[in-house]
Amino acid sequence: MEEKYGGDALARPGGSGGGGGLGPVDVPSARLTKFIVLLCFTKCLKAVGLFESYDLLKTVHIVQFIFILKFGTAFLMVLFQKPFSSGKSITKHQWIKIFKHAVAGCIISLLWFFGLTLCGPLRTLLLFEHSDIVVISLLSVLFTSSGGGPAKTRGAAFFIIAVICLLLFDNDDLMAKMAEHPEGHHDSALTHMLYTAIAFLGVADHKGGVLLLVLALCCKVGFHTASRKLCIDVGGAKRLQALSHLVSVLLLCPWVFVLSVTTESKVASWFSLIMPFTTVIFFVMILDFYVDSICSSKMEVSSCARYGSFPIFISALLFGNFWTHPITDQLRAMNRATHQESTEHVLSGGVVVSAVFFILSANILSSPSKRGQKGTLIGYSPEGTPLYNFMGDAFQHSSQSIPRFIKESLKQILEESDSRQIFYFLCLNLLFTFVELFYGVLTNSLGLISDGFHMLFDCSALVMGLFAALMSRWKATRIFSYGYGRIEILSGFINGLFLIVIAFFVFMESVARLIDPPELDTNMLTPVSVGGLIVNLIGICAFSHAHSHSHGASQGGCHSSDHSHSQHTHGHSDHGHSHSHGPSGGGMNANMRGVFLHVLADTLGSIGVIVSTVLIEQFGWFVADPLCSLFIAVLIFLSVVPLIKDACQVLLLRLPPEHEKELHAALEKIQKIEGLISYRDPHFWRHSASIVAGTIHIQVTSDVLEQRIVQQVTGILKDAGVNNLTIQVEKEAYFQHMSGLSTGFHDVLAMTKQMESMKYCKDGTYIM
Repeated sequence: MEEKYGGDALARPGGSGGGGGLGPVDVPSARLTKFIVLLCFTKCLKAVGLFESYDLLKTVHIVQFIFILKFGTAFLMVLFQKPFSSGKSITKHQWIKIFKHAVAGCIISLLWFFGLTLCGPLRTLLLFEHSDIVVISLLSVLFTSSGGGPAKTRGAAFFIIAVICLLLFDNDDLMAKMAEHPEGHHDSALTHMLYTAIAFLGVADHKGGVLLLVLALCCKVGFHTASRKLCIDVGGAKRLQALSHLVSVLLLCPWVFVLSVTTESKVASWFSLIMPFTTVIFFVMILDFYVDSICSSKMEVSSCARYGSFPIFISALLFGNFWTHPITDQLRAMNRATHQESTEHVLSGGVVVSAVFFILSANILSSPSKRGQKGTLIGYSPEGTPLYNFMGDAFQHSSQSIPRFIKESLKQILEESDSRQIFYFLCLNLLFTFVELFYGVLTNSLGLISDGFHMLFDCSALVMGLFAALMSRWKATRIFSYGYGRIEILSGFINGLFLIVIAFFVFMESVARLIDPPELDTNMLTPVSVGGLIVNLIGICAFSHAHSHSHGASQGGCHSSDHSHSQHTHGHSDHGHSHSHGPSGGGMNANMRGVFLHVLADTLGSIGVIVSTVLIEQFGWFVADPLCSLFIAVLIFLSVVPLIKDACQVLLLRLPPEHEKELHAALEKIQKIEGLISYRDPHFWRHSASIVAGTIHIQVTSDVLEQRIVQQVTGILKDAGVNNLTIQVEKEAYFQHMSGLSTGFHDVLAMTKQMESMKYCKDGTYIM
């Protein structure tokens, strides 16, 4: 547990650069290999020591265990460091700080090892053995605006996911563990108090241990941060640790004496535990502390954190699956009766997934921040200072804390009608879901619990639609120059696919039940279905406008300002292009349609359950349930197909069907404009619900005023529904210049197309 402050290295003579600067000594990369290997080997041994500690704690009281560790560590460190004879004398004020340091260290050790007894060594290593830099980076991402960018945010998300996996997906609820500490039969008042606190949370012991270890980890990081100045004051981290462990022994000595007198010991022979305790003291307390001190003085702190986390997590997984040792077998036999089964903390899928996320998060959060590395060296000033050019995104993409991000996102959600309606209905749906789950657990109704989880799954579609509605309003960037408007199309497409999958499985299950209708218990179906119907009818009323917009209505589109840019030359004065953005003609909001269809499917489901329940209760027609489900599945499929079709057309850049006739008529009008010879490469597509984009090349005569032609073409296409237009102007002289001939325009155009089909080689020749 002991973190290294590197206090002894603070006053080192200068490294390769001369001068007594702070920080690690510059060591060639080839010489770092031995320190990396030493660090990895030490972490593996620490994992061994922690597994041994878990077995010892089955026999030895936790306070006695901590006392023995502190006593052994203090004895060895006082012997090696000689804190009383070396260095300056300790003042009274410093002794008070050392006393506080020892008390805090004992409390953290108590939390650490009690979490070990609850979770087992594997989960303890995954949760508690994180470097300070990892936890500090995590907290800075969560609570400050200087988190280090998207990479650090991703690392923090991985860490949180890993903890959630241990809490929700770790199947370690060992019922036999409950028999080991029934209420009123604890070894001491301390263990009784700790188990009572865990029981108050209403979670399993190992899940309470997860929360306890997370708390202990945060306390450890704060403890080490607060101790850095004290390290310098007393003459280094090693001297501080030696004195602190010695004071801890004096503090715990009376407590251990009382426990020895008042409690019955489970240890048959303390002599048999000398070797296990020696292993734990050396591997966990001594070796880890000194090796970390050496490596932190030779390498960067971030490198130590990265190289140290991977081996200890991998060792934890391996030992968790293959932990066998003669001494541990003996300890297990001493700790339980012969008829009891083993209650070891097993290796589960949730632990493996959690370990993967912990490894990823530790690697990301411990890596140096890459902020400021987007600059490009463009030269040097007269004084010799290097000059860098930074892209705009390097300054725009500043990280913000997660609470602030949530606050800003919530503000944006409530500002816009679509996202506001999704959010309100999501809150209502979640409220009904949790009420249903609570009442289901209270009445032990499997039907209510199943329907509650079904509604919780439906909420995922609402969350996706809400995120899409929010993301579609993000500003365009250098990389995503069109913005994120098309995310609504993608969200609607994915929601449609989900509904097709649901309809397929409902259809298959209905066919199976139609052949052999099962008997149903309809006691709780009616109130649940009526409640769900009321909630879904509210959603139908809220999202009904999305259905009307899907038929090409003009309302509901965003309007952007109308502006155009004058032509820009590209090497020739008679070759230019123009952009125009006008008001939208409205269109399909696939995201809102997908949300509407999800709510409609749930509404039809509630109606089907009510109808089938009435038929079953009144006439005993159990076949009504699969018939209603079959009818609902067909209706869902038929209602989703148009959404999938429209979304696919948009994603494939199809000409908008509602503007097809107008665009054909507009192209005929463009052909008749005076001074315009022809046009080529007309492309029109729907970019999002509010944007129809297009590009076109027009060929004009040499004596015509280009801007007049551009304005006429822009007006015609804008009337046809195109509100984001790019026009490329090409004069007749341009083709003559390219061909070197003065023939007619159409001959030049044909020659130009032929030239476009040629493949030029590097030496200037071409291949037909």
